[in-house]
Amino acid sequence: MASIDWIEEFGARIMVCDREGVIVQANAKSRESYAKEGVRDLVGANALDCHPGPARAKLAALLASGGTNVYTIEKQGVRKLIYQSPWYENGECKGLVELSLEIPKNMPHHVRG
Repeated sequence: MASIDWIEEFGARIMVCDREGVIVQANAKSRESYAKEGVRDLVGANALDCHPGPARAKLAALLASGGTNVYTIEKQGVRKLIYQSPWYENGECKGLVELSLEIPKNMPHHVRG
């Protein structure tokens, strides 16, 4: 997979894994986040090993199906939106992209249309 320069400095975590769960790309924000937890080398690690029980099963199902999973979490008082969705190359599902975006405490919500 070719490197995309803007991803490295993007203001949210971006991690990309292949169909087996092996992390093939992780931007600076992802590396910083996992370094705080003692993980030094994300690329080459398996994302399945980073998830316990039900979350691991959900990730395995997403990898098998090419499905999308969207949810919010709160960790150490910080709310995040997690968006996991397949990435494709020449129409073939090659794995998952996970975006982890911090949700501001007073985020506006607009209804349009």
